[in-house]
Amino acid sequence: MVTDLQKLGTSAENSIWIVGAAKTGKTARLVEQFCIWSETVKSLPATVSSRGHSGRWRAGQTAPAILVLAANGDNRLELADRIAVATQGKYAFHSTTPFGFFEQEVLLFWPLLVESLQLKAQFPLRLQPETELELAARLWRRELDEGILQQTGVSPNRMVRRTLDLLQLAAVSGTPREEIKSILEQGFVGFGDSHSLWASMGELLERWWEWCLTRGLLTYGIVCELYWRYLLPNVTYQQQLTSRYQATIADDVDDYPAISRHLFDRMLDRGVAGAFSYNQDGGVRLGLGADTEDLAQLESRCRIVEKLDAKAGLSPEIGELAVSLAVNSEGFYPLGLSLPGSVRSLETISRAQLLRETAEIIVDAVKSAAVEPQEIAVIAPGMDAIARYSLTEILARHGIAAESLNDQRPLSTTPEIRALLTLLALVYPGLGRLVDRDAVAEMLVILGSQKHREVVETEDSQPNFHLKSQIPNQKSIDQVRAGLIADSCFCPDVDRPQLLPITAFPRWDRVGHRACAAYEQIVEWIEQQRSQQQERLLPSPIALLDRAIQKFLINDRYLAYDRLSALRELMETAAHYWEIHGRMQRQEPTNSSESETIARFIQLLRQGTVTANPYPVRAQGTQTQAVTLANIFQYRSSRRAHKWHFWLDAGSSLWLSGGAATLFGAPLFVRSQLGRPWETEDETTADQQRLRRILLDLLSRCSVLYLCHSELAVNGQEQTGPLLPLIQSSVSYQQSG
Repeated sequence: MVTDLQKLGTSAENSIWIVGAAKTGKTARLVEQFCIWSETVKSLPATVSSRGHSGRWRAGQTAPAILVLAANGDNRLELADRIAVATQGKYAFHSTTPFGFFEQEVLLFWPLLVESLQLKAQFPLRLQPETELELAARLWRRELDEGILQQTGVSPNRMVRRTLDLLQLAAVSGTPREEIKSILEQGFVGFGDSHSLWASMGELLERWWEWCLTRGLLTYGIVCELYWRYLLPNVTYQQQLTSRYQATIADDVDDYPAISRHLFDRMLDRGVAGAFSYNQDGGVRLGLGADTEDLAQLESRCRIVEKLDAKAGLSPEIGELAVSLAVNSEGFYPLGLSLPGSVRSLETISRAQLLRETAEIIVDAVKSAAVEPQEIAVIAPGMDAIARYSLTEILARHGIAAESLNDQRPLSTTPEIRALLTLLALVYPGLGRLVDRDAVAEMLVILGSQKHREVVETEDSQPNFHLKSQIPNQKSIDQVRAGLIADSCFCPDVDRPQLLPITAFPRWDRVGHRACAAYEQIVEWIEQQRSQQQERLLPSPIALLDRAIQKFLINDRYLAYDRLSALRELMETAAHYWEIHGRMQRQEPTNSSESETIARFIQLLRQGTVTANPYPVRAQGTQTQAVTLANIFQYRSSRRAHKWHFWLDAGSSLWLSGGAATLFGAPLFVRSQLGRPWETEDETTADQQRLRRILLDLLSRCSVLYLCHSELAVNGQEQTGPLLPLIQSSVSYQQSG
């Protein structure tokens, strides 16, 4: 029920703080508040770009006066859709994420920063993390070679990444980069690393900062520091900000960085109303830049505080008991204690057996119509490739699809990407060391596929050729033929590796007509591209990749959604890489050849530093009828809920860390921790608090739970994780089944 107080309009005095656990209706309440405010906000001139705005723009339409924020891209899309449905698309609004907003504002008001920091007037370019890592490693090469930037057991690349992450953590916490050195010295007292290392990290980051801004290059950390430290305090910017927005809607602020509070405080101070939702059991991104405690202080700025006590999932029934067993038991739990029948355990000796029996339970449940596939989620602290493959294959045999949630894997794990990289090495000179017999054989298999056609009689009795879009591509060149051809027809060479005619294979007549034709087509195409490259008719490696994709991968054939996403990510990554390379060459020309640049690009992808982020973020159309596979971090970030949960590897100690890697030094940059040493007791407390949030959050998102535990982990060691008391207090599936 909306009170009269909430109808007063958009004024900072009427800001609203909505607090509640998962699935208690916080987002729905924000959508309701948007509908109320959308009727009262004043229209603004249409001077804002339509990019990033929800809804369709027409001539004369006013610019959005409400800023809508969500914790991540997927949540943003869902929130924007819900608002559009609730308002029937009548009102424009600006929908983004906190970092998306910071980046947008830094780019939009770059002239202000150029003036205040006396920067070179050039359009800034954002570095992707993998390019950032490569350039920083080059800049710090001497320190890496001389052991100045070194920690025991940490690889050089990982050391560079750790150092860059410190700049990011300082920036999102609102800490000046100059203080990084002292924070590390105070926080890591007694951890064995010398003060010289912390001093070196601080100096290298200062050099990196200046090096990037001189060249107009931006990183996540630089963008955030530019925003909170230099742009947000600018009076001219503040006037522009509050003239554009009369209200802001922010969902799940428990996952926002501390500098988001700086933004909200400024907006509230200048009369902009705010509606914020907060989950006390959230904080999914703690350790990755979020500051849950700092954002909680926004409550004191809100006149209206709403506590949503709706009950969701298993959490009201067993939440506190589960936390007590897992967090506070210290290995002891009451004898005879048992959880309700909705919580069941599946226990095996080996993990292989666990995966098989977990899949069998899912198959039985779906076949008996007890639950639909889309109502099932399998969640693990670390959903490794073995688990994904085993579960997917077993379920597929019974006609049940499985979908990996936000499965971020290196691009080089996709066969199509590896084939394209091999093509690059065959077309451009000087790349022979980057291609071998096995890579050529795999390329032939991938590029030698063709779509099966079938003749379908149409209503007018005329034959019509259709593609069977749901069946796999037929292989003109299978693995055996590809290996035989590569053995005889691939001629290695450092400068110009060659694919010889099929007749170079003594028994080429046994390969088959289709395979021979497909192979000759590939060879002919490669020779055409080589010829054009030599005549300078091939514009760039990006153009070659595009031609190959059009010719061999998406022309007249079907590719799964995840493969198409990987191809799109490859093209975006390549475009970004050569854009940065072009700027560097203009500012600091080198004698490196095009082939050397291509070699670095291929090696970068093969190292696994580039991950595939599918675009669009979600598939279009109806909800996939598939079982969801995810790790804890991915699942909690998605804010999804499923009727049945299977907690895989429930006995693993990784549940204590949530399965998510915490950035090096992250606890030191939480606002409440600044200036204090990080001690063993702090680590223990943080782990217990994280486990509590995980349990309460996940239990709010399911109504039936299976705790799937194997006595032995993949490495053969006994599993003694914190959930063992919970497992032993649950009803055994074997006994109850």
